[in-house]
Amino acid sequence: MDKSELRKLQEFLRNAFGAPGIKVGLDPKDEEQAVVSFGERAIGIISVDDEDGDRSFSFAMKIPVERAVLQDYLRRLFDNDDLKIVARLKKTDSVELNRGDDFLGVVSADDPKGKSFTLQMAILDYDLDEL
Repeated sequence: MDKSELRKLQEFLRNAFGAPGIKVGLDPKDEEQAVVSFGERAIGIISVDDEDGDRSFSFAMKIPVERAVLQDYLRRLFDNDDLKIVARLKKTDSVELNRGDDFLGVVSADDPKGKSFTLQMAILDYDLDEL
Protein backbone atom coordinates (compact mmCIF):
# COMPACT_ATOMS: atom_id res chain seq x y z
CA MET A 1 0.00 0.00 0.00
CA ASP A 2 1.24 3.45 -0.80
CA LYS A 3 0.74 6.70 1.11
CA SER A 4 -2.12 7.81 -1.12
CA GLU A 5 -4.06 4.60 -0.46
CA LEU A 6 -3.41 4.85 3.27
CA ARG A 7 -4.70 8.44 3.32
CA LYS A 8 -7.82 7.46 1.35
CA LEU A 9 -8.49 4.43 3.55
CA GLN A 10 -8.15 6.63 6.64
CA GLU A 11 -10.62 9.17 5.23
CA PHE A 12 -13.02 6.39 4.22
CA LEU A 13 -13.05 4.89 7.74
CA ARG A 14 -13.35 8.31 9.38
CA ASN A 15 -16.40 9.03 7.23
CA ALA A 16 -17.89 5.55 7.68
CA PHE A 17 -17.72 5.62 11.48
CA GLY A 18 -18.07 9.39 11.92
CA ALA A 19 -14.84 9.28 13.91
CA PRO A 20 -12.18 11.83 12.87
CA GLY A 21 -9.65 10.31 15.28
CA ILE A 22 -9.16 7.14 13.23
CA LYS A 23 -5.63 6.73 11.86
CA VAL A 24 -4.37 4.28 9.23
CA GLY A 25 -0.67 3.44 8.93
CA LEU A 26 1.40 0.84 7.15
CA ASP A 27 1.98 -2.36 9.11
CA PRO A 28 5.77 -2.46 9.69
CA LYS A 29 5.68 -6.27 9.44
CA ASP A 30 3.70 -6.50 6.17
CA GLU A 31 3.53 -3.82 3.46
CA GLU A 32 0.30 -5.36 2.13
CA GLN A 33 -1.47 -4.59 5.42
CA ALA A 34 -2.32 -1.45 7.31
CA VAL A 35 -2.96 -0.99 11.02
CA VAL A 36 -6.05 0.99 12.03
CA SER A 37 -5.82 2.93 15.29
CA PHE A 38 -8.25 5.01 17.26
CA GLY A 39 -6.68 7.09 19.95
CA GLU A 40 -3.76 5.15 21.39
CA ARG A 41 -5.30 1.77 20.61
CA ALA A 42 -4.90 -0.42 17.51
CA ILE A 43 -8.42 -1.54 16.61
CA GLY A 44 -8.03 -3.45 13.35
CA ILE A 45 -6.18 -4.45 10.22
CA ILE A 46 -6.75 -3.63 6.56
CA SER A 47 -5.60 -6.24 4.04
CA VAL A 48 -5.24 -5.88 0.27
CA ASP A 49 -7.14 -8.16 -2.10
CA ASP A 50 -5.88 -8.18 -5.70
CA GLU A 51 -7.17 -11.63 -6.67
CA ASP A 52 -9.83 -10.66 -9.22
CA GLY A 53 -7.71 -8.04 -10.97
CA ASP A 54 -9.52 -5.27 -9.11
CA ARG A 55 -7.84 -3.80 -6.06
CA SER A 56 -9.97 -3.92 -2.95
CA PHE A 57 -9.42 -3.94 0.78
CA SER A 58 -10.79 -5.79 3.79
CA PHE A 59 -11.04 -4.16 7.21
CA ALA A 60 -11.24 -6.58 10.15
CA MET A 61 -11.81 -5.51 13.75
CA LYS A 62 -12.10 -7.80 16.77
CA ILE A 63 -14.87 -6.79 19.19
CA PRO A 64 -14.38 -8.23 22.69
CA VAL A 65 -17.98 -8.04 23.93
CA GLU A 66 -21.13 -10.16 23.91
CA ARG A 67 -24.07 -9.59 21.56
CA ALA A 68 -26.20 -7.90 24.23
CA VAL A 69 -23.82 -4.92 24.47
CA LEU A 70 -22.42 -4.90 20.93
CA GLN A 71 -24.26 -1.80 19.72
CA ASP A 72 -23.53 0.18 22.88
CA TYR A 73 -19.86 -0.80 22.72
CA LEU A 74 -19.47 0.41 19.13
CA ARG A 75 -21.42 3.62 19.78
CA ARG A 76 -19.23 4.44 22.78
CA LEU A 77 -15.99 3.43 21.05
CA PHE A 78 -16.60 5.76 18.10
CA ASP A 79 -18.76 8.29 19.99
CA ASN A 80 -21.45 7.91 17.35
CA ASP A 81 -25.10 7.15 18.20
CA ASP A 82 -25.90 6.64 14.49
CA LEU A 83 -24.22 3.22 14.56
CA LYS A 84 -26.74 0.43 14.86
CA ILE A 85 -26.81 -3.34 14.84
CA VAL A 86 -29.40 -4.87 12.50
CA ALA A 87 -30.42 -8.53 12.40
CA ARG A 88 -29.76 -10.49 9.21
CA LEU A 89 -32.55 -12.57 7.72
CA LYS A 90 -32.13 -16.27 8.39
CA LYS A 91 -28.75 -15.69 10.10
CA THR A 92 -28.16 -16.15 13.81
CA ASP A 93 -24.35 -16.11 13.88
CA SER A 94 -23.98 -12.59 12.47
CA VAL A 95 -25.56 -9.14 12.31
CA GLU A 96 -25.09 -6.06 10.15
CA LEU A 97 -23.49 -2.82 11.29
CA ASN A 98 -25.14 0.24 9.81
CA ARG A 99 -24.59 3.95 10.17
CA GLY A 100 -28.09 5.29 9.90
CA ASP A 101 -29.46 3.51 6.83
CA ASP A 102 -26.02 2.88 5.29
CA PHE A 103 -24.60 -0.64 5.48
CA LEU A 104 -21.02 -0.72 6.81
CA GLY A 105 -20.22 -4.38 7.31
CA VAL A 106 -21.01 -7.75 8.83
CA VAL A 107 -20.31 -8.55 12.48
CA SER A 108 -19.84 -12.30 12.98
CA ALA A 109 -19.63 -14.28 16.18
CA ASP A 110 -16.17 -15.71 16.87
CA ASP A 111 -17.58 -18.59 18.90
CA PRO A 112 -20.93 -20.40 19.21
CA LYS A 113 -21.79 -18.65 22.48
CA GLY A 114 -21.27 -15.15 21.00
CA LYS A 115 -18.72 -14.00 23.58
CA SER A 116 -16.74 -11.99 21.01
CA PHE A 117 -17.22 -10.80 17.45
CA THR A 118 -15.34 -9.67 14.35
CA LEU A 119 -16.43 -6.80 12.12
CA GLN A 120 -15.62 -7.34 8.43
CA MET A 121 -15.88 -4.44 5.99
CA ALA A 122 -15.16 -4.64 2.28
CA ILE A 123 -13.68 -1.46 0.82
CA LEU A 124 -13.74 -1.43 -2.97
CA ASP A 125 -11.35 0.63 -5.09
CA TYR A 126 -14.18 2.86 -6.32
CA ASP A 127 -15.16 3.61 -2.69
CA LEU A 128 -11.85 5.51 -2.52
CA ASP A 129 -12.10 7.33 -5.87
CA GLU A 130 -13.70 10.50 -4.53
CA LEU A 131 -11.50 10.82 -1.45
